[in-house]
Amino acid sequence: MTDILEHRTLFIGGRWAEPAGRETIDVLSPVTEQVVGRVPHATPEDVDRAVAAAREAFDHGPWPRMTPAERIETVTRIKDGLLARHRELAELITLQNGCPITVSVRAQALSAVAAFGAALSVAAGLVTEEERPGLTGPLLVRREPVGVVAAVTPWNVPQLTIAGKLAPALLAGCTVVLKPSPETPLDAYLLAEVCEAAGLPEGVLSVLPADRETSAHLVAHPDVDKVAFTGSVGAGKQIMASAAGNLTRVTLELGGKSAAILLEDADLDAALPQVVMGAFANSGQACVALTRILAPASRYDEIAAKLTAAVASLKVGDPSDPATLIGPMVTEQQRQRNLDYIRIGQEEGAKLLTGGGVPEGLTTGWYLEPTLFGDVDNGMRIAQEEIFGPVICLIRYEDEDDAVRIANDSPYGLAGTVWAGTDEHGTEIARRIRTGTYSVNCQRFDVAGPFGGYKNSGIGREYGPEGFAAYLETKTIHLPAPARA
Repeated sequence: MTDILEHRTLFIGGRWAEPAGRETIDVLSPVTEQVVGRVPHATPEDVDRAVAAAREAFDHGPWPRMTPAERIETVTRIKDGLLARHRELAELITLQNGCPITVSVRAQALSAVAAFGAALSVAAGLVTEEERPGLTGPLLVRREPVGVVAAVTPWNVPQLTIAGKLAPALLAGCTVVLKPSPETPLDAYLLAEVCEAAGLPEGVLSVLPADRETSAHLVAHPDVDKVAFTGSVGAGKQIMASAAGNLTRVTLELGGKSAAILLEDADLDAALPQVVMGAFANSGQACVALTRILAPASRYDEIAAKLTAAVASLKVGDPSDPATLIGPMVTEQQRQRNLDYIRIGQEEGAKLLTGGGVPEGLTTGWYLEPTLFGDVDNGMRIAQEEIFGPVICLIRYEDEDDAVRIANDSPYGLAGTVWAGTDEHGTEIARRIRTGTYSVNCQRFDVAGPFGGYKNSGIGREYGPEGFAAYLETKTIHLPAPARA
């Protein structure tokens, strides 16, 4: 039996502190279904302490008043600390959410390091103050930190989503109260250790694992200036409603139901391996997953056969095995949610091409076969609702206009891909799709560019200069006009 990783304190204002309550969070392995970690459950009282520390540090402490170069120096130490411990970070994430270890190393830990690096590059080129000519006299335009930030992050890609908020917030001069998911709090403790070693001043960062009740207290707190959230649409709507009472600024990165369009002249041998990767990365537990695959009617049968064979060949198993491509669902409830949607898809008339159940021989752990539905109508629930697991829809279209219509016929607008005979043709299609990110003849995610969604996929952007700007306020100072001769 694996030793339990137990933490007895919370990280409040840069110090390890006793929690206000006695309740704890048990971290369960999705592989063994056993407890592998335990942390204190932060209470609203702990939130009040953390926000008070952040407020004091922002209003009177040194961090917002440091030069950008001084903050860059400290945040660089955080990035370097995460890089030095990235393997440990990846193993913690795999332990908690079942992400295959090769994905945890590359797309979880090292992507978080890359996000810190990209934010540092933006900070290095940021103009915090500039003089401009106005209509009635000169203007001094300043960019100042927004204030106290509440960062609420999910379990599926915990460190990358933390980095997308924490790095720009710190570099802008904000103070942060981080609320990681109760399913994956252990990696956030490692992050706190790295930040402590990097020398963040007192009050600048707190880490509070907790459930929705404590989260609700945090996002509605009157001393919080901005909420940055990644998670479900339902939770995002609740956060937006809570923040509205204080006119708190929000960035919401929510769900997706992204479409991969295979055009008639697409090179299937090049496209399908990347489409499968984009559909089933992190065992399908990704907001950007390519969960709708659009095939031309003229090549539908060919694509269905090749895609079925590719999905059926994906190795399901122990996520600590480098050969594993599909690990378990994060919780038993998440697996059941997927099984419920598989039943719904069959009831709706979709054809189960492969998968659909619990893999043989994997009765312990919350495993699910990678599943592909064919003959899916885009109006079906399995094509419209985010399932968040390895359940994919293959949808037939008649012509390119029909493909664009289907891709856009969704309450979401987060990501997607198109596969065309030429990049120019693919780019023409990309311009017609209403999503925040899109890939042409490739499947990419780049932390140097803005990321976010249209419609129910969210509000605002993370990463890149646009994501950095979300942690800045803009101030105009009117300067006296020069005296006339």
